[in-house]
Amino acid sequence: MRVSSRPATGATITNPVIPGFYPDPSVCRVGEDYYLACSSFEYFPGVPLLHSRDLVHWTQIGNVLDRPGQLRLPLDAPSSGGVYAPTLRHHDGRFWLVVTNVSGGGNLLVTATDPAGPWSDPVPLPGVPGIDPDLAWDEDGTCWCTVAGVGQVRLDPRTGRTLGPFRRIWSGTPGAKAPEAPHLYRIGDHWYLLIAEGGTERGHGVSVARGRTPDGPFEPCPANPVLTHRGTDHPVQNTGHADLVQGPDGSWWMVLLGVRPGGGTPGWHVLGRETFLAPVTWVDGWPVVGEVAPQAPAPPWPLRPGPALPVRDDFDRTGLAPHWVSLRHRPPEDCTTGERPGWLTLRARGASLDATDVTFVGRRQQHPSCRARVLVDVADGDGGLAVRLDEQHHYAVEATSGEVRVRARIGPLGTVVATRPVPPGPVVLRVEVTASRDLTDPRTGPDTVTLGVEEPDGTFAALASLDGRYLSTEVAGGFTGRVLGVYAATGSLHVDWFDYEPLDA
Repeated sequence: MRVSSRPATGATITNPVIPGFYPDPSVCRVGEDYYLACSSFEYFPGVPLLHSRDLVHWTQIGNVLDRPGQLRLPLDAPSSGGVYAPTLRHHDGRFWLVVTNVSGGGNLLVTATDPAGPWSDPVPLPGVPGIDPDLAWDEDGTCWCTVAGVGQVRLDPRTGRTLGPFRRIWSGTPGAKAPEAPHLYRIGDHWYLLIAEGGTERGHGVSVARGRTPDGPFEPCPANPVLTHRGTDHPVQNTGHADLVQGPDGSWWMVLLGVRPGGGTPGWHVLGRETFLAPVTWVDGWPVVGEVAPQAPAPPWPLRPGPALPVRDDFDRTGLAPHWVSLRHRPPEDCTTGERPGWLTLRARGASLDATDVTFVGRRQQHPSCRARVLVDVADGDGGLAVRLDEQHHYAVEATSGEVRVRARIGPLGTVVATRPVPPGPVVLRVEVTASRDLTDPRTGPDTVTLGVEEPDGTFAALASLDGRYLSTEVAGGFTGRVLGVYAATGSLHVDWFDYEPLDA
């Protein structure tokens, strides 16, 4: 995110403030610090945790569920299963995070004194049904847990025991699809219940109601939905699943998810649902949400950029940085930086990216046009560099002893697109993603994915250029976005370094 460090008149910021597959944001403020958590679905570790001092620049500082004892994702858990929609709050000197594991265990709650971790072992919430749980405390210390649907129950958050009956409360526009993502706030003299409705596709929106008590009755806002881009040609679509927070100056702001469809019609989004920021004002006791714009006026306080991720990861630290994710679990014997100093070693389990137990380490694609490069040694096995959406939608450039091949999997069809001989020894594999700009044909896809190998002099020998629409949510379905990463197909794959950088398209 490139913005002025001290906004002046006319200064702007770029939305999304957290690009790439960081959906379902939940945010809390503690003093001058902001913390935000997102869904992670089938990826391990789960629930990325980010930090900011200005609501604009965010740095991932950890993952909440980073131990197998906290997050159990069976190998048969489907892609877009797993971990859904956390709520992050700070209360009574502790951070509290409540979340749903739809693939095992249901709703659970963890706590920490330091949001970077460690987080506690999970407290199961067997009496809390559904998904998208929220936590709010009233003046006498009662904790209210509200879930999608929308329903609510009082909760002892330390034991996970529910107190009293579960009951339905205001659930948005009558007949609207998928009332979910509830968040409850005490603001002034009212309790405000913020929800998403319409489903997380193009019909997504945000609505709000208020009441005098946390359990209602609730009066809906006459201007509902307070945010939606449905039926518009706005470049940001699917806006919803929002959370409210106050800025450093006491003003109100909303974090929310949205997507950036590309190409012709119907539009394909490939980066997943991303986190956007919008200003909120209050009129007659109701929130009014400002524009969710790709370029937006900078907030009225000094911006404080955090450290940027380096282009290259040399894998010279013990363990992996928090932005690296794997599929369902990450056994240390199959993924280690300790076998060869300065190398990441992956040992194959599943035979290909089609398998749910493939050994894979990746990072989110965060830019519409980007380049990934990796130096791999295949002396002890086969593997490669992949662009992954799920087990049935991925492209890869794969190295074996003496050969590089490009593989494509689109739904039930998988094929080797191209091959090329290479000399023995380590090889640099490369993927370039180029966003489409010329839309003279309404069938134009969102981008092109070019896969190949680098020559010894650094020139790119492209083996295949593939239409990116087949690695989009509109084709594949689900709730995630692209992840670029390395995988082992047989034996052991050794990875010296991994580069990722945006490209101007």
